[in-house]
Amino acid sequence: MTTSKVDFSSVGWGSVEWTNLVTLYLRAHESRSRHPILGDHAAGAAVDRIDYDFKRIHRNSLPASNQYLVVLRAKQLDEWCAEFLTAHPDAVVLHLGCGLDGRAFRLAVPPSVRWFDVDQPSVIALRRRLYDETEHYRMIGSSVTDPQWLDQIPTGHPTLIVAEGLLMYLREDEVRALLQRLTDRFDSGEMHFDTLSPRAPLLSKLLTKGIIKWGIGNARELESWNPKLRFVERTSALAGYQEIDNAVVRLIFRLTSALPDYDTINRFTYSASQVGG
Repeated sequence: MTTSKVDFSSVGWGSVEWTNLVTLYLRAHESRSRHPILGDHAAGAAVDRIDYDFKRIHRNSLPASNQYLVVLRAKQLDEWCAEFLTAHPDAVVLHLGCGLDGRAFRLAVPPSVRWFDVDQPSVIALRRRLYDETEHYRMIGSSVTDPQWLDQIPTGHPTLIVAEGLLMYLREDEVRALLQRLTDRFDSGEMHFDTLSPRAPLLSKLLTKGIIKWGIGNARELESWNPKLRFVERTSALAGYQEIDNAVVRLIFRLTSALPDYDTINRFTYSASQVGG
């Protein structure tokens, strides 16, 4: 991570880049709480280096409650990721739609792992001002729906694919095509991703100009899409609400987590040997 101050004042409010700044700020804010759940100190260090109107972001993002929407999901994905890397210290990791997330720096990543963060070119341009590439860590500026970026990823290693807060913004045909390209490219590994209810796209048309494109009731259905995929487990993105200190906020998250298919985190394995198994 670079250490100089970085001017982000050109980031426009409401843009994709601004949304990623908000998420980064929420993780940083939570890391400074008395009893942090995620404890993303890499996010805190990044925010400290960014020259931006974070006071306005604080007022608009309501971190007292919204921080948990970010950190609870990230905590579960971190735990699954850590399990995979412990079992496969020679792995390749693809973090799709990475935003400004510092998972590559938050986890104890074995030095033999090769990690690739992938997002839109404008988002990666911001990342490059915050983080340095190394022999084992690279950033790729591309839409995940463009098949060409995959040519940059080495094969022949167990490959972990993490897509946090991404697939719901793609159309179903794009999700199907992406999963097919990934399982065609890599021999074996795991996929970790979250999904929304099939009602989410309709609600998005009414409330958020249709930015949510895809939802699914039970991600296990993906096994019928792609015979190389095998469902392992799923959990609510808010399953760790018990760790929230504030009793009122904890109750709200408890009730929200009970909603059917609110935001579900899914874990799959994939392998050519699973076809027909």
